Amino acid sequence: MEKKWKLPMGIEDFERIQRDGFYYVDKTRMIRDLLENMALVNLFTRPRRFGKTLNMSMLKHFFDTGSDNVLFDGLEISGEKELCDKYMGKFPVISISLKNAASDSFSSAKEMLCSIIGQEALRFPFLSESGCLSETERRQYNAMIHVGSDGVFTMKDSLLKNSLLLLSRFLQKHYGQKTILLIDEYDVPIDYAYRSGYYDDMVRLVRTLFGAVFKTNDSLEFAVLTGCLRISKESIFTGLNNFKVYTIKDVRYKEYFGFTDTEVRQMLEYYGLFSQYDAVREWYDGYLFGNLGIYCPWDVINYCGDLRDGSVKEPQNYWVNTSSNDIIKKFLSKAKTAARNEIEQLINGNSIRKMIRQELTYRDLDSEPENLWSILFTTGYLTQCSTQAGDLTDLVIPNREIQWIFVQQIREWFNQETVKNMEKLESFCMAFQENDTVAIEEGFNAYLKKTISIRDTNARKEMKENFYHGILLGLFGNMDGWDVQSNAESGDGYSDISIEIEDKGIGIIIELKYAEKAAFDTGCHEALKQINDRNYAEKLIDDGMTTIRKYGIACYKRHCKVISG
Repeated sequence: MEKKWKLPMGIEDFERIQRDGFYYVDKTRMIRDLLENMALVNLFTRPRRFGKTLNMSMLKHFFDTGSDNVLFDGLEISGEKELCDKYMGKFPVISISLKNAASDSFSSAKEMLCSIIGQEALRFPFLSESGCLSETERRQYNAMIHVGSDGVFTMKDSLLKNSLLLLSRFLQKHYGQKTILLIDEYDVPIDYAYRSGYYDDMVRLVRTLFGAVFKTNDSLEFAVLTGCLRISKESIFTGLNNFKVYTIKDVRYKEYFGFTDTEVRQMLEYYGLFSQYDAVREWYDGYLFGNLGIYCPWDVINYCGDLRDGSVKEPQNYWVNTSSNDIIKKFLSKAKTAARNEIEQLINGNSIRKMIRQELTYRDLDSEPENLWSILFTTGYLTQCSTQAGDLTDLVIPNREIQWIFVQQIREWFNQETVKNMEKLESFCMAFQENDTVAIEEGFNAYLKKTISIRDTNARKEMKENFYHGILLGLFGNMDGWDVQSNAESGDGYSDISIEIEDKGIGIIIELKYAEKAAFDTGCHEALKQINDRNYAEKLIDDGMTTIRKYGIACYKRHCKVISG
Protein backbone atom coordinates (compact mmCIF):
# COMPACT_ATOMS: atom_id res chain seq x y z
CA MET A 1 0.00 0.00 0.00
CA GLU A 2 1.32 3.44 -0.95
CA LYS A 3 2.38 5.43 2.09
CA LYS A 4 0.37 8.62 2.43
CA TRP A 5 1.42 11.97 3.82
CA LYS A 6 0.33 12.46 7.40
CA LEU A 7 -2.53 14.85 8.11
CA PRO A 8 -1.32 17.98 9.94
CA MET A 9 -3.93 17.97 12.72
CA GLY A 10 -3.15 20.95 14.95
CA ILE A 11 0.23 21.61 13.26
CA GLU A 12 0.76 25.23 12.23
CA ASP A 13 4.54 25.23 11.65
CA PHE A 14 5.30 25.35 7.93
CA GLU A 15 8.82 23.96 8.37
CA ARG A 16 7.60 20.91 10.30
CA ILE A 17 4.88 20.20 7.75
CA GLN A 18 7.40 20.27 4.90
CA ARG A 19 10.19 18.36 6.63
CA ASP A 20 8.18 15.66 8.39
CA GLY A 21 5.96 14.51 5.55
CA PHE A 22 2.63 16.17 6.28
CA TYR A 23 -0.03 16.95 3.69
CA TYR A 24 0.18 20.60 2.67
CA VAL A 25 -2.43 22.56 0.75
CA ASP A 26 -0.23 24.89 -1.27
CA LYS A 27 -0.90 28.56 -0.41
CA THR A 28 2.54 29.86 -1.42
CA ARG A 29 1.18 31.92 -4.32
CA MET A 30 0.09 34.33 -1.59
CA ILE A 31 3.76 35.41 -1.39
CA ARG A 32 3.72 36.61 -5.00
CA ASP A 33 0.42 38.42 -4.56
CA LEU A 34 1.64 40.08 -1.37
CA LEU A 35 4.80 41.36 -3.03
CA GLU A 36 2.87 42.65 -6.04
CA ASN A 37 0.20 44.44 -3.98
CA MET A 38 2.11 45.37 -0.88
CA ALA A 39 1.37 48.14 1.58
CA LEU A 40 3.75 48.99 4.42
CA VAL A 41 1.32 47.36 6.88
CA ASN A 42 -1.02 44.57 5.69
CA LEU A 43 -3.76 43.27 7.98
CA PHE A 44 -5.66 40.05 7.23
CA THR A 45 -8.80 39.40 9.27
CA ARG A 46 -10.31 35.92 9.22
CA PRO A 47 -12.22 33.72 11.69
CA ARG A 48 -10.22 31.46 13.97
CA ARG A 49 -8.84 28.19 12.56
CA PHE A 50 -8.73 29.33 8.94
CA GLY A 51 -4.97 28.98 8.44
CA LYS A 52 -3.74 32.41 9.51
CA THR A 53 -0.92 31.07 11.70
CA LEU A 54 0.30 28.55 9.11
CA ASN A 55 0.40 31.28 6.46
CA MET A 56 2.43 33.52 8.77
CA SER A 57 4.84 30.65 9.36
CA MET A 58 5.09 30.15 5.61
CA LEU A 59 5.93 33.85 5.10
CA LYS A 60 8.56 33.72 7.83
CA HIS A 61 10.33 30.71 6.31
CA PHE A 62 10.28 32.22 2.83
CA PHE A 63 11.78 35.60 3.68
CA ASP A 64 13.94 34.86 6.75
CA THR A 65 17.71 34.87 6.27
CA GLY A 66 18.06 31.75 8.37
CA SER A 67 15.58 29.63 6.40
CA ASP A 68 16.21 26.63 4.17
CA ASN A 69 15.07 27.26 0.59
CA VAL A 70 14.53 23.52 0.09
CA LEU A 71 11.26 23.89 2.03
CA PHE A 72 9.68 25.48 -1.03
CA ASP A 73 10.86 22.98 -3.64
CA GLY A 74 7.95 21.85 -5.77
CA LEU A 75 5.54 24.42 -4.39
CA GLU A 76 3.86 27.01 -6.60
CA ILE A 77 6.10 29.89 -5.54
CA SER A 78 9.20 27.99 -6.70
CA GLY A 79 8.02 28.58 -10.26
CA GLU A 80 8.55 32.33 -9.75
CA LYS A 81 12.34 32.10 -10.18
CA GLU A 82 13.09 35.82 -10.47
CA LEU A 83 10.98 36.60 -7.40
CA CYS A 84 12.58 33.79 -5.39
CA ASP A 85 16.10 34.94 -6.32
CA LYS A 86 15.29 38.45 -5.18
CA TYR A 87 13.35 37.77 -1.96
CA MET A 88 13.77 34.22 -0.67
CA GLY A 89 15.98 34.12 2.41
CA LYS A 90 17.06 37.74 1.97
CA PHE A 91 15.46 39.53 4.96
CA PRO A 92 15.70 39.53 8.74
CA VAL A 93 12.24 38.63 10.01
CA ILE A 94 10.66 39.38 13.37
CA SER A 95 7.80 36.93 13.87
CA ILE A 96 5.62 36.97 16.98
CA SER A 97 2.20 35.69 17.99
CA LEU A 98 0.16 37.60 20.55
CA LYS A 99 -2.14 34.63 21.09
CA ASN A 100 -0.75 34.07 24.58
CA ALA A 101 -0.67 37.74 25.63
CA ALA A 102 -3.95 37.21 27.43
CA SER A 103 -4.58 37.55 31.13
CA ASP A 104 -7.09 38.71 33.70
CA SER A 105 -4.86 41.64 34.70
CA PHE A 106 -2.95 44.33 32.85
CA SER A 107 0.31 43.70 34.73
CA SER A 108 0.24 40.01 33.86
CA ALA A 109 -0.63 40.69 30.22
CA LYS A 110 2.26 43.15 30.04
CA GLU A 111 4.63 40.49 31.41
CA MET A 112 3.44 38.13 28.69
CA LEU A 113 4.14 40.75 26.03
CA CYS A 114 7.64 41.21 27.43
CA SER A 115 8.15 37.46 27.29
CA ILE A 116 6.85 37.10 23.71
CA ILE A 117 9.04 39.90 22.38
CA GLY A 118 12.00 38.91 24.56
CA GLN A 119 11.86 35.32 23.33
CA GLU A 120 11.83 36.50 19.72
CA ALA A 121 14.77 38.82 20.38
CA LEU A 122 16.68 35.82 21.73
CA ARG A 123 16.65 34.37 18.21
CA PHE A 124 19.30 36.95 17.35
CA PRO A 125 21.97 36.52 20.10
CA PHE A 126 24.68 37.85 17.79
CA LEU A 127 23.24 41.35 18.26
CA SER A 128 24.71 41.53 21.75
CA GLU A 129 28.19 41.59 20.20
CA SER A 130 27.46 43.00 16.74
CA GLY A 131 30.00 45.54 15.61
CA CYS A 132 27.29 47.16 13.53
CA LEU A 133 25.54 48.37 16.69
CA SER A 134 26.72 51.07 19.07
CA GLU A 135 27.46 50.30 22.70
CA THR A 136 24.17 51.94 23.70
CA GLU A 137 22.25 49.79 21.20
CA ARG A 138 23.90 46.60 22.45
CA ARG A 139 22.91 47.53 26.00
CA GLN A 140 19.34 48.12 24.82
CA TYR A 141 19.31 44.71 23.15
CA ASN A 142 20.67 43.00 26.27
CA ALA A 143 18.02 44.73 28.37
CA MET A 144 15.40 43.41 25.95
CA ILE A 145 16.45 39.78 26.55
CA HIS A 146 17.22 40.11 30.27
CA VAL A 147 15.52 37.52 32.49
CA GLY A 148 15.21 38.02 36.23
CA SER A 149 15.92 35.43 38.92
CA ASP A 150 12.27 34.36 38.74
CA GLY A 151 12.67 33.50 35.05
CA VAL A 152 10.54 36.45 33.89
CA PHE A 153 11.62 38.97 31.26
CA THR A 154 12.12 42.34 32.93
CA MET A 155 11.70 45.01 30.26
CA LYS A 156 10.88 48.46 31.55
CA ASP A 157 7.76 50.06 30.12
CA SER A 158 9.73 52.54 28.04
CA LEU A 159 11.74 49.72 26.47
CA LEU A 160 8.69 47.50 25.89
CA LYS A 161 6.87 50.26 24.02
CA ASN A 162 9.85 50.70 21.67
CA SER A 163 11.02 47.08 21.60
CA LEU A 164 9.80 46.15 18.12
CA LEU A 165 11.09 49.43 16.66
CA LEU A 166 14.51 48.93 18.24
CA LEU A 167 14.77 45.27 17.27
CA SER A 168 13.91 46.10 13.65
CA ARG A 169 16.61 48.81 13.63
CA PHE A 170 19.24 46.54 15.18
CA LEU A 171 18.55 43.82 12.60
CA GLN A 172 18.62 46.30 9.74
CA LYS A 173 21.97 47.65 10.91
CA HIS A 174 23.46 44.17 11.35
CA TYR A 175 22.27 42.73 8.03
CA GLY A 176 22.29 45.92 5.96
CA GLN A 177 18.75 44.95 4.92
CA LYS A 178 15.38 46.20 6.08
CA THR A 179 13.32 44.05 8.44
CA ILE A 180 10.01 42.24 7.85
CA LEU A 181 7.62 42.16 10.81
CA LEU A 182 4.96 39.45 11.22
CA ILE A 183 2.41 39.72 14.06
CA ASP A 184 -0.10 36.89 14.37
CA GLU A 185 -3.33 37.21 16.44
CA TYR A 186 -2.73 40.90 16.97
CA ASP A 187 -6.16 41.50 18.53
CA VAL A 188 -6.06 38.83 21.28
CA PRO A 189 -4.56 41.08 24.00
CA ILE A 190 -7.19 43.74 23.34
CA ASP A 191 -10.00 41.19 23.35
CA TYR A 192 -8.93 39.84 26.75
CA ALA A 193 -8.38 43.35 28.09
CA TYR A 194 -11.91 44.30 27.10
CA ARG A 195 -13.37 41.24 28.82
CA SER A 196 -11.21 41.69 31.93
CA GLY A 197 -11.64 45.42 32.54
CA TYR A 198 -8.29 46.94 31.54
CA TYR A 199 -9.15 47.85 27.96
CA ASP A 200 -7.95 51.48 28.07
CA ASP A 201 -4.53 50.53 29.48
CA MET A 202 -3.98 47.82 26.87
CA VAL A 203 -5.12 50.01 23.97
CA ARG A 204 -2.65 52.71 25.02
CA LEU A 205 0.18 50.17 25.22
CA VAL A 206 -0.58 48.52 21.89
CA ARG A 207 -1.14 51.87 20.17
CA THR A 208 2.29 53.05 21.35
CA LEU A 209 3.99 49.73 20.49
CA PHE A 210 2.52 49.63 16.98
CA GLY A 211 2.85 53.35 16.41
CA ALA A 212 6.58 53.21 17.17
CA VAL A 213 7.36 50.34 14.80
CA PHE A 214 4.96 51.16 11.96
CA LYS A 215 5.21 54.95 11.67
CA THR A 216 8.32 56.61 10.21
CA ASN A 217 10.38 53.44 10.69
CA ASP A 218 12.97 53.44 7.94
CA SER A 219 14.13 49.97 9.02
CA LEU A 220 10.83 48.31 8.10
CA GLU A 221 10.45 46.63 4.70
CA PHE A 222 6.82 45.72 5.37
CA ALA A 223 4.60 44.18 8.04
CA VAL A 224 1.82 41.58 8.01
CA LEU A 225 -0.69 41.22 10.83
CA THR A 226 -3.52 38.72 11.29
CA GLY A 227 -6.51 38.67 13.61
CA CYS A 228 -10.22 37.93 13.84
CA LEU A 229 -11.46 41.52 14.16
CA ARG A 230 -10.61 44.67 12.28
CA ILE A 231 -10.10 46.96 15.24
CA SER A 232 -10.76 50.60 14.44
CA LYS A 233 -7.80 52.38 12.89
CA GLU A 234 -8.45 55.28 15.22
CA SER A 235 -8.18 52.91 18.15
CA ILE A 236 -4.67 51.48 17.66
CA PHE A 237 -3.44 52.34 14.15
CA THR A 238 -3.63 56.11 14.44
CA GLY A 239 -1.68 58.04 11.81
CA LEU A 240 -0.83 55.10 9.56
CA ASN A 241 -1.26 56.08 5.92
CA ASN A 242 0.30 53.10 4.15
CA PHE A 243 -2.06 50.61 5.79
CA LYS A 244 -4.22 48.03 3.99
CA VAL A 245 -6.86 45.75 5.49
CA TYR A 246 -8.07 42.58 3.76
CA THR A 247 -11.28 41.23 5.25
CA ILE A 248 -13.53 38.31 4.37
CA LYS A 249 -15.46 40.66 2.08
CA ASP A 250 -12.44 41.40 -0.10
CA VAL A 251 -11.82 39.48 -3.32
CA ARG A 252 -8.04 39.80 -3.15
CA TYR A 253 -6.40 36.95 -1.18
CA LYS A 254 -9.79 35.19 -1.00
CA GLU A 255 -8.34 31.71 -1.68
CA TYR A 256 -5.43 31.79 0.76
CA PHE A 257 -7.27 31.33 4.05
CA GLY A 258 -9.36 28.17 4.27
CA PHE A 259 -9.79 25.44 1.64
CA THR A 260 -11.47 25.83 -1.73
CA ASP A 261 -13.80 23.15 -3.05
CA THR A 262 -11.10 21.94 -5.44
CA GLU A 263 -8.60 21.60 -2.59
CA VAL A 264 -11.09 19.62 -0.48
CA ARG A 265 -11.89 17.29 -3.39
CA GLN A 266 -8.18 16.68 -3.97
CA MET A 267 -7.58 15.91 -0.29
CA LEU A 268 -10.52 13.49 -0.06
CA GLU A 269 -9.46 11.72 -3.25
CA TYR A 270 -5.85 11.46 -2.04
CA TYR A 271 -6.90 9.70 1.18
CA GLY A 272 -9.61 7.58 -0.45
CA LEU A 273 -12.39 9.40 1.40
CA PHE A 274 -14.30 10.94 -1.48
CA SER A 275 -17.45 9.07 -0.47
CA GLN A 276 -17.64 11.58 2.43
CA TYR A 277 -17.59 14.63 0.14
CA ASP A 278 -21.28 15.48 0.56
CA ALA A 279 -21.03 15.25 4.36
CA VAL A 280 -17.89 17.41 4.43
CA ARG A 281 -19.57 20.02 2.24
CA GLU A 282 -22.74 20.06 4.34
CA TRP A 283 -20.90 20.40 7.65
CA TYR A 284 -17.77 22.44 6.92
CA ASP A 285 -18.34 24.43 3.70
CA GLY A 286 -20.58 27.46 3.25
CA TYR A 287 -18.28 30.43 3.90
CA LEU A 288 -18.06 33.09 1.21
CA PHE A 289 -14.76 34.99 1.22
CA GLY A 290 -14.95 37.69 -1.41
CA ASN A 291 -16.84 35.79 -4.12
CA LEU A 292 -15.32 32.35 -3.44
CA GLY A 293 -16.79 29.46 -1.45
CA ILE A 294 -14.50 28.35 1.38
CA TYR A 295 -14.36 25.38 3.79
CA CYS A 296 -13.04 25.60 7.35
CA PRO A 297 -9.65 23.83 7.07
CA TRP A 298 -9.47 22.89 10.75
CA ASP A 299 -12.67 20.86 10.42
CA VAL A 300 -11.77 19.19 7.14
CA ILE A 301 -8.33 18.08 8.35
CA ASN A 302 -9.60 16.79 11.69
CA TYR A 303 -12.53 14.91 10.15
CA CYS A 304 -10.28 13.30 7.53
CA GLY A 305 -7.85 12.29 10.27
CA ASP A 306 -10.58 10.77 12.44
CA LEU A 307 -12.06 8.93 9.44
CA ARG A 308 -8.69 7.46 8.57
CA ASP A 309 -8.01 6.08 12.04
CA GLY A 310 -11.60 4.88 12.48
CA SER A 311 -12.42 7.23 15.38
CA VAL A 312 -15.67 8.46 13.81
CA LYS A 313 -18.03 7.81 10.95
CA GLU A 314 -20.29 10.86 11.04
CA PRO A 315 -19.14 14.52 10.90
CA GLN A 316 -18.15 15.97 14.27
CA ASN A 317 -18.08 19.46 15.78
CA TYR A 318 -14.40 20.43 15.83
CA TRP A 319 -14.55 24.23 15.62
CA VAL A 320 -16.75 24.53 18.72
CA ASN A 321 -13.91 23.51 21.05
CA THR A 322 -11.30 25.94 19.72
CA SER A 323 -12.60 28.95 21.64
CA SER A 324 -15.47 30.26 23.74
CA ASN A 325 -18.79 30.59 21.94
CA ASP A 326 -20.30 32.86 24.58
CA ILE A 327 -20.84 35.64 22.05
CA ILE A 328 -24.07 33.92 20.95
CA LYS A 329 -25.41 33.84 24.51
CA LYS A 330 -24.32 37.45 24.96
CA PHE A 331 -26.27 38.33 21.83
CA LEU A 332 -29.36 36.51 23.09
CA SER A 333 -29.22 38.25 26.47
CA LYS A 334 -29.24 41.65 24.74
CA ALA A 335 -31.53 40.81 21.83
CA LYS A 336 -35.11 41.97 21.70
CA THR A 337 -37.92 39.80 20.34
CA ALA A 338 -37.29 40.90 16.74
CA ALA A 339 -33.61 39.92 16.90
CA ARG A 340 -34.44 36.53 18.42
CA ASN A 341 -36.90 35.97 15.61
CA GLU A 342 -34.12 36.77 13.15
CA ILE A 343 -31.86 34.20 14.83
CA GLU A 344 -34.68 31.69 14.45
CA GLN A 345 -34.84 32.50 10.74
CA LEU A 346 -31.10 31.88 10.44
CA ILE A 347 -31.24 28.56 12.28
CA ASN A 348 -34.04 27.49 10.00
CA GLY A 349 -31.92 28.04 6.90
CA ASN A 350 -33.08 31.52 5.87
CA SER A 351 -31.07 34.71 5.38
CA ILE A 352 -31.40 38.12 6.99
CA ARG A 353 -30.17 41.46 5.65
CA LYS A 354 -28.02 43.58 7.94
CA MET A 355 -25.63 46.49 7.83
CA ILE A 356 -22.16 45.16 8.55
CA ARG A 357 -19.54 47.35 10.18
CA GLN A 358 -16.17 45.72 9.66
CA GLU A 359 -14.22 48.34 11.57
CA LEU A 360 -15.17 48.50 15.24
CA THR A 361 -13.72 49.39 18.58
CA TYR A 362 -14.47 46.97 21.38
CA ARG A 363 -16.62 49.63 23.03
CA ASP A 364 -18.86 49.48 19.96
CA LEU A 365 -19.77 45.90 20.82
CA ASP A 366 -21.94 47.01 23.72
CA SER A 367 -23.02 50.42 22.48
CA GLU A 368 -25.60 49.03 20.04
CA PRO A 369 -26.97 45.47 19.92
CA GLU A 370 -26.99 45.75 16.10
CA ASN A 371 -23.18 45.75 16.17
CA LEU A 372 -23.21 42.15 17.39
CA TRP A 373 -24.36 41.06 13.93
CA SER A 374 -21.08 42.44 12.61
CA ILE A 375 -19.10 40.48 15.20
CA LEU A 376 -20.96 37.26 14.42
CA PHE A 377 -20.08 37.86 10.76
CA THR A 378 -16.39 38.67 11.20
CA THR A 379 -15.79 35.81 13.65
CA GLY A 380 -17.30 33.14 11.40
CA TYR A 381 -20.66 32.41 13.02
CA LEU A 382 -22.39 33.96 10.03
CA THR A 383 -21.31 34.42 6.44
CA GLN A 384 -22.49 36.40 3.45
CA CYS A 385 -24.61 34.44 1.00
CA SER A 386 -24.02 36.81 -1.92
CA THR A 387 -21.74 39.68 -2.78
CA GLN A 388 -23.45 43.03 -2.36
CA ALA A 389 -22.67 46.68 -2.82
CA GLY A 390 -22.64 48.99 0.14
CA ASP A 391 -23.00 48.07 3.77
CA LEU A 392 -26.08 45.83 3.52
CA THR A 393 -25.24 42.14 3.51
CA ASP A 394 -27.40 39.04 3.31
CA LEU A 395 -26.27 36.81 6.17
CA VAL A 396 -26.71 33.07 6.69
CA ILE A 397 -25.38 30.39 9.01
CA PRO A 398 -22.67 28.78 6.86
CA ASN A 399 -23.10 25.08 7.61
CA ARG A 400 -24.41 22.33 9.87
CA GLU A 401 -21.59 22.64 12.38
CA ILE A 402 -22.25 26.31 13.08
CA GLN A 403 -25.99 25.68 13.16
CA TRP A 404 -25.30 23.08 15.87
CA ILE A 405 -23.26 25.63 17.84
CA PHE A 406 -26.14 28.12 17.69
CA VAL A 407 -28.61 25.50 18.89
CA GLN A 408 -26.33 24.45 21.78
CA GLN A 409 -25.71 28.02 22.89
CA ILE A 410 -29.41 28.87 22.67
CA ARG A 411 -30.18 25.83 24.79
CA GLU A 412 -27.63 26.85 27.43
CA TRP A 413 -28.94 30.42 27.46
CA PHE A 414 -32.52 29.16 27.77
CA ASN A 415 -31.58 26.91 30.70
CA GLN A 416 -29.93 29.83 32.46
CA GLU A 417 -33.03 31.92 31.95
CA THR A 418 -35.43 29.28 33.26
CA VAL A 419 -33.71 28.83 36.62
CA LYS A 420 -34.32 32.50 37.36
CA ASN A 421 -37.88 31.45 38.27
CA MET A 422 -37.47 28.19 40.18
CA GLU A 423 -41.02 28.24 41.54
CA LYS A 424 -42.44 28.17 38.03
CA LEU A 425 -39.92 25.52 36.95
CA GLU A 426 -40.66 23.21 39.87
CA SER A 427 -44.41 23.56 39.30
CA PHE A 428 -43.93 22.55 35.66
CA CYS A 429 -41.83 19.50 36.54
CA MET A 430 -44.22 18.39 39.29
CA ALA A 431 -47.01 18.25 36.71
CA PHE A 432 -45.22 15.25 35.16
CA GLN A 433 -45.13 13.54 38.53
CA GLU A 434 -48.84 14.24 39.12
CA ASN A 435 -49.99 13.27 35.59
CA ASP A 436 -51.42 16.75 34.97
CA THR A 437 -51.29 16.90 31.17
CA VAL A 438 -53.05 20.27 31.03
CA ALA A 439 -50.37 21.89 33.23
CA ILE A 440 -47.60 20.13 31.30
CA GLU A 441 -48.93 21.37 27.99
CA GLU A 442 -49.51 24.92 29.22
CA GLY A 443 -46.10 25.06 30.89
CA PHE A 444 -44.16 23.63 27.96
CA ASN A 445 -45.94 25.93 25.51
CA ALA A 446 -45.01 28.90 27.72
CA TYR A 447 -41.35 27.86 27.71
CA LEU A 448 -41.35 27.23 23.95
CA LYS A 449 -42.64 30.74 23.30
CA LYS A 450 -39.52 32.12 25.00
CA THR A 451 -37.02 30.11 23.03
CA ILE A 452 -36.23 29.54 19.36
CA SER A 453 -37.75 26.72 17.36
CA ILE A 454 -36.13 24.62 14.65
CA ARG A 455 -38.20 24.09 11.55
CA ASP A 456 -35.45 24.15 8.91
CA THR A 457 -36.90 22.17 6.01
CA ASN A 458 -33.43 20.72 5.34
CA ALA A 459 -32.93 19.50 8.90
CA ARG A 460 -33.59 15.85 9.64
CA LYS A 461 -36.67 15.09 11.69
CA GLU A 462 -34.45 13.59 14.41
CA MET A 463 -32.55 16.87 14.74
CA LYS A 464 -35.78 18.79 15.23
CA GLU A 465 -36.94 16.28 17.83
CA ASN A 466 -33.57 16.46 19.57
CA PHE A 467 -34.02 20.20 20.00
CA TYR A 468 -37.21 19.79 22.06
CA HIS A 469 -35.68 16.77 23.77
CA GLY A 470 -32.76 18.96 24.90
CA ILE A 471 -35.06 21.67 26.24
CA LEU A 472 -36.90 19.17 28.46
CA LEU A 473 -33.65 17.62 29.69
CA GLY A 474 -32.40 21.05 30.68
CA LEU A 475 -35.60 21.76 32.63
CA PHE A 476 -35.62 18.40 34.41
CA GLY A 477 -31.94 18.69 35.29
CA ASN A 478 -32.80 21.25 37.97
CA MET A 479 -34.90 18.82 40.03
CA ASP A 480 -33.33 17.31 43.16
CA GLY A 481 -34.07 13.63 43.65
CA TRP A 482 -34.88 13.02 39.98
CA ASP A 483 -32.71 10.48 38.18
CA VAL A 484 -33.06 11.66 34.58
CA GLN A 485 -31.77 9.46 31.73
CA SER A 486 -31.58 10.40 28.05
CA ASN A 487 -31.79 7.75 25.33
CA ALA A 488 -31.40 5.02 27.95
CA GLU A 489 -31.69 1.40 26.86
CA SER A 490 -35.00 0.02 28.02
CA GLY A 491 -37.17 -2.84 26.81
CA ASP A 492 -36.65 -3.28 23.08
CA GLY A 493 -35.03 0.09 22.35
CA TYR A 494 -33.96 3.45 23.70
CA SER A 495 -36.47 5.79 25.27
CA ASP A 496 -36.11 9.53 24.71
CA ILE A 497 -36.32 10.46 28.39
CA SER A 498 -36.81 8.24 31.44
CA ILE A 499 -37.06 9.53 35.00
CA GLU A 500 -36.98 7.71 38.32
CA ILE A 501 -38.26 9.54 41.43
CA GLU A 502 -37.10 6.95 43.94
CA ASP A 503 -38.63 8.33 47.13
CA LYS A 504 -42.06 8.42 45.44
CA GLY A 505 -41.66 5.17 43.49
CA ILE A 506 -42.66 7.05 40.35
CA GLY A 507 -41.19 6.32 36.93
CA ILE A 508 -41.75 8.63 33.96
CA ILE A 509 -41.31 7.77 30.27
CA ILE A 510 -41.38 10.56 27.66
CA GLU A 511 -41.26 10.12 23.90
CA LEU A 512 -41.10 13.22 21.69
CA LYS A 513 -42.19 13.54 18.08
CA TYR A 514 -41.88 16.39 15.62
CA ALA A 515 -45.41 17.10 14.40
CA GLU A 516 -45.02 17.62 10.66
CA LYS A 517 -47.57 20.16 9.40
CA ALA A 518 -48.88 20.58 12.97
CA ALA A 519 -50.28 17.02 13.13
CA PHE A 520 -50.15 17.05 16.93
CA ASP A 521 -52.62 14.22 17.65
CA THR A 522 -50.88 11.89 15.21
CA GLY A 523 -47.49 12.66 16.75
CA CYS A 524 -48.69 12.09 20.32
CA HIS A 525 -50.32 8.77 19.52
CA GLU A 526 -47.26 7.58 17.59
CA ALA A 527 -45.10 8.44 20.59
CA LEU A 528 -47.31 6.54 23.05
CA LYS A 529 -47.54 3.56 20.70
CA GLN A 530 -43.74 3.44 20.54
CA ILE A 531 -43.47 3.51 24.34
CA ASN A 532 -45.86 0.56 24.63
CA ASP A 533 -44.72 -1.45 21.61
CA ARG A 534 -41.07 -1.30 22.68
CA ASN A 535 -41.84 -1.87 26.35
CA TYR A 536 -39.86 1.18 27.51
CA ALA A 537 -41.36 0.91 31.01
CA GLU A 538 -39.66 -2.43 31.65
CA LYS A 539 -36.47 -0.99 33.17
CA LEU A 540 -38.39 1.37 35.46
CA ILE A 541 -40.46 -1.52 36.78
CA ASP A 542 -37.31 -3.62 37.26
CA ASP A 543 -35.83 -0.72 39.25
CA GLY A 544 -38.79 -0.83 41.65
CA MET A 545 -40.91 2.01 40.33
CA THR A 546 -44.51 1.22 41.27
CA THR A 547 -46.25 4.06 39.43
CA ILE A 548 -45.44 4.57 35.77
CA ARG A 549 -46.32 7.76 33.87
CA LYS A 550 -46.17 7.64 30.06
CA TYR A 551 -46.24 10.81 27.95
CA GLY A 552 -46.35 11.27 24.21
CA ILE A 553 -45.40 14.84 23.32
CA ALA A 554 -45.68 16.28 19.82
CA CYS A 555 -43.97 19.61 19.00
CA TYR A 556 -44.13 21.97 16.07
CA LYS A 557 -42.57 25.42 15.98
CA ARG A 558 -43.31 26.96 19.41
CA HIS A 559 -46.28 24.74 20.24
CA CYS A 560 -46.81 21.30 21.72
CA LYS A 561 -49.52 18.82 22.63
CA VAL A 562 -49.27 16.26 25.46
CA ILE A 563 -51.14 12.97 25.89
CA SER A 564 -50.63 10.50 28.71
CA GLY A 565 -51.26 6.80 28.53
